[in-house]
Amino acid sequence: MRTLYVVTHPQATHHVDGIVGGWHDSDLTPAGVEAAGRISEALRTAIPGDAAVELYSSDLKRTSQTTEVIGKRFELEPVYDARLREKSFGVVEGRPKAEWERRFTPPPVDGDRMAHRTIPGSESTTEVAQRIYNAVAAIAQRPCEHQIVVTHGFALTFVVAAWIRMPVESLGYAVFKAKSGSITTLHEDDLYRSRVVVSLGDTAHLS
Repeated sequence: MRTLYVVTHPQATHHVDGIVGGWHDSDLTPAGVEAAGRISEALRTAIPGDAAVELYSSDLKRTSQTTEVIGKRFELEPVYDARLREKSFGVVEGRPKAEWERRFTPPPVDGDRMAHRTIPGSESTTEVAQRIYNAVAAIAQRPCEHQIVVTHGFALTFVVAAWIRMPVESLGYAVFKAKSGSITTLHEDDLYRSRVVVSLGDTAHLS
């Protein structure tokens, strides 16, 4: 059996400063650091103490800071992987959200939504899907029973879709939403090799 715990990083400075995230390298806020502690305790409660665990993370500051807290709790050295980053939002990264609203072009209702770039210089849905699908495939090849992945809110859709082997072209429309600091639990059984979404975006540990 295999269980994947997918963490969306908690509150970061770009959230409270009203600027666009993406690959902009924001830090966790003090509230975000506290939430990271709660996440680590929830994971420690969920995962048996004698189980083998692996820890993977996006390499951006807000995810790596979250991962450091989890790594200390589990006494693990994390693996940082740029493929687990948030979508790049091009020229508006680190800019006020008003700049996003001014430059944003919505994807077409029909047609090639996968190749569309909502912001000049941003990644397309196809590009985000390709790198995150590759990252999840590499993680799934590892024989470890419990794996923790720390990523971003928008990127979560692609992690879940990769896990359930959703065709990439479906991501022109599909979205899995979760709040910051959430834990999504994914499971694969030994008998049928079925891939289950056990819980999506759980934030009970933050209460």
